[in-house]
Amino acid sequence: KLCGYLNKLGIKGPIKTWKSRWFFYDENKCRLLYYRTAQDINPLGSIDLSSASFDCKMEIGEGVFEIRTPSRAFILKAISKQAMMYWLQQLQMRRWEFCNTQSRFPVGSSQLVNEPLAGRTSRYFLPLVKTPTEAVGLKAASLPAPQTSTALQNISLKHPWTEIQNTVYNICGSKQLWGNNENVFSFDEFQEHPENVDKEQEAEVEAGCAVKEETLEDGRMGPRLNWIRKARWMNSGFPGSEELLREKNSVDKVSVLQQQILTLTEEVKSQKELVKLLHKALEAAQQEKRVSSMYLTAAEDKDRLELVRHKVRQIADLTSRLEALEQEKKELEQILTLRDSHIQELKEHVQLLMEKNHAKQEVIMTLTEQMARELSDPLQEANTITVETLYKQQEEIEHLKDDIDAYKTQNQFLNSEIHQVTRLWTSVAENEKALLMKCACLQARNCQMESKYLTVLRKLQEAVPGLPNSHAELVKNLIQEALQWDVKEEAEEGFNLNPVSEYDEYGFMTVPDYEIEDWKLLAKIQALEIKSNKLRSQEIVEKPLRDRWNSIGELNPSAELKSLIRSGIPVEHRQRVWKWMVSRHCSPVPGHYQRLLEQSRSTEHPACRQIELDLPRTLTNNKHFSSPTSQLIPKLRRVLLAFSWHNPAIGYCQGLNRLAAVALLVLEDEESAFWCLVYIVENLMPADYYSDTLITSQVDQRVFKDFLSEKLPRLMAHFEQYRIDVSLITFNWFLVAFVDSLVSDILLRVWDAFLYEGTKVIFRYALAIFKYNEEEILRIHDSVEIYQYLRFFTRMITDGRKLMNIAFNDLNPFPMKLLRNRRSMHREELETELCQLEQIKAAYVKERAEQGPQDLKEVVSEEEEES
Repeated sequence: KLCGYLNKLGIKGPIKTWKSRWFFYDENKCRLLYYRTAQDINPLGSIDLSSASFDCKMEIGEGVFEIRTPSRAFILKAISKQAMMYWLQQLQMRRWEFCNTQSRFPVGSSQLVNEPLAGRTSRYFLPLVKTPTEAVGLKAASLPAPQTSTALQNISLKHPWTEIQNTVYNICGSKQLWGNNENVFSFDEFQEHPENVDKEQEAEVEAGCAVKEETLEDGRMGPRLNWIRKARWMNSGFPGSEELLREKNSVDKVSVLQQQILTLTEEVKSQKELVKLLHKALEAAQQEKRVSSMYLTAAEDKDRLELVRHKVRQIADLTSRLEALEQEKKELEQILTLRDSHIQELKEHVQLLMEKNHAKQEVIMTLTEQMARELSDPLQEANTITVETLYKQQEEIEHLKDDIDAYKTQNQFLNSEIHQVTRLWTSVAENEKALLMKCACLQARNCQMESKYLTVLRKLQEAVPGLPNSHAELVKNLIQEALQWDVKEEAEEGFNLNPVSEYDEYGFMTVPDYEIEDWKLLAKIQALEIKSNKLRSQEIVEKPLRDRWNSIGELNPSAELKSLIRSGIPVEHRQRVWKWMVSRHCSPVPGHYQRLLEQSRSTEHPACRQIELDLPRTLTNNKHFSSPTSQLIPKLRRVLLAFSWHNPAIGYCQGLNRLAAVALLVLEDEESAFWCLVYIVENLMPADYYSDTLITSQVDQRVFKDFLSEKLPRLMAHFEQYRIDVSLITFNWFLVAFVDSLVSDILLRVWDAFLYEGTKVIFRYALAIFKYNEEEILRIHDSVEIYQYLRFFTRMITDGRKLMNIAFNDLNPFPMKLLRNRRSMHREELETELCQLEQIKAAYVKERAEQGPQDLKEVVSEEEEES
């Protein structure tokens, strides 16, 4: 058992005093209980060690240490430095054992349990301190408690009721002992079996500790156990009981008995003070009881009224006495103030006299030293001064050595404390991380279940026309309830691990706001899928990827960087990487953007009207562009006008507004967004991609159909069977790089790879989108339904990792050289077809020009004939 006497600093109020307390460690709850004496049954308080830290206070005094809990700091003092270090090391070890045996840490940290403070042999930590048996442990319980200067100083005024309970318990036990034993100091039993004294004392202390633990739970003990405990304590509690058996000298026996008498006398004094307090409380209670009894036993109301009047007179009398006492108190305070001022004057006078006396003594000492120097030998005087100086320096050196030793001890202990607390914190952090991952997996699974449930509701919603009215109404109610889940969860749950907000980091809506009522359930399913994917990939994929990005310093083209960019750039790194990719191929010209703005302000561009028409239609699902008063609308206007002046061959084409808007969202600076738009149009995209004829855009659609036939032949055959023109859907994908087609998170990942690798990324992702939904499309056997599905099926893609793996891994890759060859071939074919169309058109116009007047003449003549 870890127990013993320590002095505890009481700091309640302005008075700070050391009070002796018996401390006992409770292994079950990792608490340090403290009592006034070792024989008390109820603790005065407890210290929770499970979350406490320890520190030794060398600067306060020897043996002083501190236990700091989250709510309070306890300052304790041991009888020696060795006892202090023993307590600190034992408390550290007990805290470590408790924290690791409560199964609060992951399995991987169990190996730390077998390495407590006892296993540390490093020179930075303290070796184990031997147990000071005279101050700590079972034998210390049989010794008398350390005495204080006054009898009442050691009593806890903060816990009067506990003190009264312990005192009554001890008095009752003492009376039983005196009644059953005529002589308390009878040693016959010990003389018969002197060899069993130490064993009985240890057994009694262990029983006493066990009794404390049991009392904390049930609060009662049998009278037989009380009598045995108190009898053994009275016989073993005297420090001289064993010595009296061994001492032969009667003088030693008398001195021991006198010491016992003094100890008991001090104890009796403290008990008498408490008995007086109890007597006064009892008398007041009895007086109140008598008055109440007289009032209740009064036969008539007149007698009761007289008792009440008597009580009122008593109250008035007490009130007057209280006022008189308060007046007397004020007078005494005034007298005390006057006396304090008088004492202060006397102190000042005494101080002046002492200063005069000190000055006179200094003068006398100076004269004496002067006379001594004149009379003594100069060499002897120098030797005397040297010896005195050397002696003082030696004393200072000894003091400094003691201070160094003390601070070394303190430093070693603090190193061990920091080491253990750090490992405990690491274990807690690992456990918290494991719990968060488990919670994220559970939430992801819950989102999947909700998504499946909503999918079933959506299937039922499509089948509502064929259901009975009662079933249709039930389905409608279930759908309405499902759409309100988010509102209920926000109101009921105060904690959410990964809440899905209304907008993401760039301002895109996380849940699409579909105008069609039937599609709102579809939007709900999409939001749940997004949340589920984020939760599943947060710790497994996103965190390792973010760590790899954090380890990258200067950006240089490499296979590793290419792989990282394909996986997606984290939000905190995307702006820096985009600026680097733009600056690699398109060096910004200083002042060029400002000159273009000046030109746009001075001269109106022909495309200005079309730009103003397209601004309100730009990224309507983003809060930064949804309102005409949004801050990014003026920036977008300036970027588009500057580009129209920068590239007169293109000027402005519908679709450039979306490209510039995405660049603004990520890069934030409008000049950087302008150069990003220049980089996309003039470097990444082929020439004539945004010209009036859009000839290169049409070429890419033919190239894509070729790739679609090669990579997904079943799907292409399905489209041909139902005469589906895929270019009606995909043309806009290529023109604006999937803006307004994909979910924002997947869209930005596509753009990451697109800005680094070029337009082949658009082909890869376009094929991957059809592969992702191939089976769903093949199940549709109606051309109208296929077109309706293709209108919104890209918004249903929520797993960006799966789409990326399809784009770059599952589909056989095609080199950029193959893409260029296909483009050249189809461009020649398209140009030939356009030339043939131009020739047919010219011939038709020429023919119409030649035949036009004749036909008109014939028509007129026919009308004339009819008339």
